[in-house]
Amino acid sequence: MKQFYKFYVLIIGLALAPAVQAQTTFTLQQCIDYALENSVQVQNARLDEEIAQSKVNETIGIGLPQISGGATVMHNSKLPRFFNTYSGAGGFFDFSAIPGIQLGDVVAAENFFQLKSSGDVNVGVNQLIFSGSYLVGLKASKTYKELSYKTTTQSKEQIVQQVTKAYYTVLINKERATLFTSNIARVDSLFKNTKALYENGFAESIDADRIQVTLNNLIVERDKFLNMNELGVALLKFQMNYPMNQPIDVAGSIKDINVEQGLTPEAVDYTNRPDYQLLEVNKQLQELNIKNRFSASLPTLSAFAKYGYSTQSPTIGGLFKTNSGFDEVPGVGPDKWYNYSNYGLSLNIPIFSGLQNKFKVQQERIALEKINNNFRVLKASIDLEVQQAGLNYDNALKSQRAQQQNMELAAKVANVTKIKYEQGVGSNIEVIDAEDALRQAQTNYYNALFDAIVAKVDFDKAYGKLVPSTNENK
Repeated sequence: MKQFYKFYVLIIGLALAPAVQAQTTFTLQQCIDYALENSVQVQNARLDEEIAQSKVNETIGIGLPQISGGATVMHNSKLPRFFNTYSGAGGFFDFSAIPGIQLGDVVAAENFFQLKSSGDVNVGVNQLIFSGSYLVGLKASKTYKELSYKTTTQSKEQIVQQVTKAYYTVLINKERATLFTSNIARVDSLFKNTKALYENGFAESIDADRIQVTLNNLIVERDKFLNMNELGVALLKFQMNYPMNQPIDVAGSIKDINVEQGLTPEAVDYTNRPDYQLLEVNKQLQELNIKNRFSASLPTLSAFAKYGYSTQSPTIGGLFKTNSGFDEVPGVGPDKWYNYSNYGLSLNIPIFSGLQNKFKVQQERIALEKINNNFRVLKASIDLEVQQAGLNYDNALKSQRAQQQNMELAAKVANVTKIKYEQGVGSNIEVIDAEDALRQAQTNYYNALFDAIVAKVDFDKAYGKLVPSTNENK
């Protein structure tokens, strides 16, 4: 019984292991990886890649042998007659018995060359040998596949940008929540000391009351902040496509953030930008459209072959019966189904199709000119974005440095003011003002830090560095 119990406990433990080991704390890279794996936007982009691959295979299939088979059973309730002109007696058909018939009259005879029911079974093969449209279409399908990959890269860039901003929002708010706890502890300690001084007659009641008001406000402010922080966590879950009902935490510290990394301006490489790559692929597709229009005037050549069996009978039922009456006729078997075959080449040469194709080519050329114009607009837009992102990044860094220095000075002032007050050479109001200034400096610093992080993300995006593998060739 003990052995069975141990085995049961082991099974239950193994079953619960995945739930116990489920990850709830993520680094930035883990958040990005999770989002890229689970984001609906990226998943749909990958499905578009599969569709593009299927289109490539579909186009390749056009150049493979096309094999088809068919079977036909038909009954003519009334066969069409043979028509001719009367040329006198002694012809194949003798119409001289018709009253009043004259030479040149149109006459009709019953169709005794064809029975009312017929059947046919065949297999045909058609092989495309040359087609300009097919060759262009094959290349276009591969370019279309490349377009789907570039679209996926652009989707990844958007996900990385959104997740990075959401992650740092949660990380900074987490640090601020810790700072709130520290501030409350410090003010609470000051309040208790002041209250003790009051009880011993070394301070006034109003001094303790002022500090308690500050403490109460600080607690309320912390509770509001924690509630607002839940929205930041929910936003991160949303950007990652993480289950909303599952807990999540972020790893790391703001001390590990190096917002000044990669600040040095450099020459813009437009080809690093996913939007520029997309436009390049669109241009290639448009050039292939022009080639396809030209190829419509080229000849097409294909080979064909066909093999089948056919028969006829006075009735439908007779098509499926043997006819032993032919047994004694040389070269005729009792089966009634006789084989036939043919093969050959088919050449289609366009000679004149009006002016449609000429004007279609003209339209495609105009569309290509529009894409070239879009290149100029996109380059100018990227240059402006890079310049703007660089200025925003530089300003954000200057502000972050200044606010960090202000926070350190405010902390120093608050500490000195508290010591002076505890030694009896400072006032209670100075301590409260110093604490307020410190909290404001802390808030300003964290806001400036977040702005610097966002500016760096936008800076990297402007240079096409947000997704390192933008030029990968799948």
